[in-house]
Amino acid sequence: MATMTETRNSVLNDLIEINNDRIAGFEKVLADIKDENVDLKALFQEYATQSRKFSQELTALVAASAGDPETDNSFAGTLHRAWIDVKSLFGGSDRKSILAEAERGEDAIKKAYTTALTDGSLSGEALSLVTAQSADIKSAHDKIKALRDSAI
Repeated sequence: MATMTETRNSVLNDLIEINNDRIAGFEKVLADIKDENVDLKALFQEYATQSRKFSQELTALVAASAGDPETDNSFAGTLHRAWIDVKSLFGGSDRKSILAEAERGEDAIKKAYTTALTDGSLSGEALSLVTAQSADIKSAHDKIKALRDSAI
């Protein structure tokens, strides 16, 4: 049976992994984005930087409890980036498509944070940190969704 610390660290490691996925996803889009969508570059760079910070904060919490912090991306995140590659080959590089794919990624990370906050394994400093990060993730999701909704 897993201890409370092991369960907490597992939840935090899941969040580290999805933040790593988010970084890789935004970096992939940044490399492929066309000049007409240059405004999205700054936004996506900001969100990649945000996830680097979140991952570092979560890693510090796991390491402080003598846990083994996650350093990789998830299998699902790797599959999502492969899907983005396939879509871009078939013309899915217009603004609305870019934002729709970004929103799908934001949906996934928002869901991961909601699950982490509702499963009951976080308390104290971990709960406070994940709650604050979750609010920032929701804000990023809502901004990308609004941009997608207004895209032509």
